[in-house]
Amino acid sequence: MGQARFTFSQAAPVLKRAALWLAFLAPFFYLTYGGANWLASQRAHVPNIAFAWESAIPFLGWTIIPYWSINLFYGLCLFVNTTPPDVDRLARRYLTIQLIAVACFIAFPLEATFVRPATSGLPGFMFAVLGGFDKPFNQAPSLHIALLVVIWDHLRGRLPKRARLLWHVWCFLIGASVLTTWQHQIMDIPTGMLLGLFAAWLFPRDAGSPLANFAMSGDPKSRRLGLYYFCGAVAFLGLAALCIPLSALALLLLWPAVALAIVALGYFGAGPQIFQKRVDGRTTLASRWLLAPYRLGAHINIWLWTRRMPASVAIADGVHLGRFPRRQEADRFAAVIDMTGELQRPSGTSTRWCSFPTLDLIALDQIQTLAAANLIEAARQQGPVLVCCALGFQRSAGVIVRWLLISRRCQDPAEALRLIERAGRRVHLPAETIHAVTEGLR
Repeated sequence: MGQARFTFSQAAPVLKRAALWLAFLAPFFYLTYGGANWLASQRAHVPNIAFAWESAIPFLGWTIIPYWSINLFYGLCLFVNTTPPDVDRLARRYLTIQLIAVACFIAFPLEATFVRPATSGLPGFMFAVLGGFDKPFNQAPSLHIALLVVIWDHLRGRLPKRARLLWHVWCFLIGASVLTTWQHQIMDIPTGMLLGLFAAWLFPRDAGSPLANFAMSGDPKSRRLGLYYFCGAVAFLGLAALCIPLSALALLLLWPAVALAIVALGYFGAGPQIFQKRVDGRTTLASRWLLAPYRLGAHINIWLWTRRMPASVAIADGVHLGRFPRRQEADRFAAVIDMTGELQRPSGTSTRWCSFPTLDLIALDQIQTLAAANLIEAARQQGPVLVCCALGFQRSAGVIVRWLLISRRCQDPAEALRLIERAGRRVHLPAETIHAVTEGLR
């Protein structure tokens, strides 16, 4: 009985917080969703973006059941938590999706043009109830898909292993049902997925929001790089707007637009937290998918710059300097000290991985540089160590220079740079990096 009372006392704050959030979110959803629908209905003309081949998508009346089931999981997930902050995190994801989606519905409403065939029985009843409040205007991004991404992610790690496959299958049915019930056009699906991933990224599990401590950077170079990425995001967005009427594949251009906009926020002041990279080199699911186009570009850049260079070079006493390694390359070392924020640890590697996330092309953080340099000296006692960044030219070279100085292997940065060049790696460290690696040594 004592254990039961303890369990209930732990659960009570969670249940109370979940009930309060649900009491707010449910009416807020119907008010804002219905309001956006009403505003669209007052317009003389509401456009539609549909591709001719969408008419071949079959209507499956029974899929209204998985379609409706998301309402049950929406509420249930709020109560399936272990602490009140877990409830708050999920509720903020819901609220983010709702606010952004409704803003889009108001700014550029779209109309679904499907005419459903008559249905009877339970599906017919469920379609009739749905039609009572759901008008054909709130289309892109699909709220259904955005919420599904968050709900799927929330429950997949909380279910027993035997139940996860069933959960994945059911979530697939929910996702497919937005098309087979003729509720949404193709346009709405990828936009909904991006919105769901963004909400999960904005409020990650086991970490604070990447924008929680945002402050505009005082570094002109960082702001300039942020502006470049922002312009890239706008360019992809504009290209998508121009090409979507011509091809459904143009929807893919929205993905790099979102990724580059997030990277721009990092350079404007959010910092490397935008990548949500942990000490072990792994990232959150939302970061992994949302920023995939940027990471693909980073890998292409690595290949272009280093394809004719050795992956790494030995500097001194088992310490190596190199570009970001592939799995087979990483496995040659006892430890990898990784200075990138943008790249993920290669899957399958068993090497000890120590990540110090940083943004590329800007000054190193002095405290982070010292911690990485001190770790080199400790880690090399266990075997060879690789210190890497994307290309192995600046961030990792700066850490190597710091290590050479604090270990008294070199007397000044110039001597350290000559040692690195004799090892076969030509690097160029800007003045701000030299300052970061020499701070406190005089």
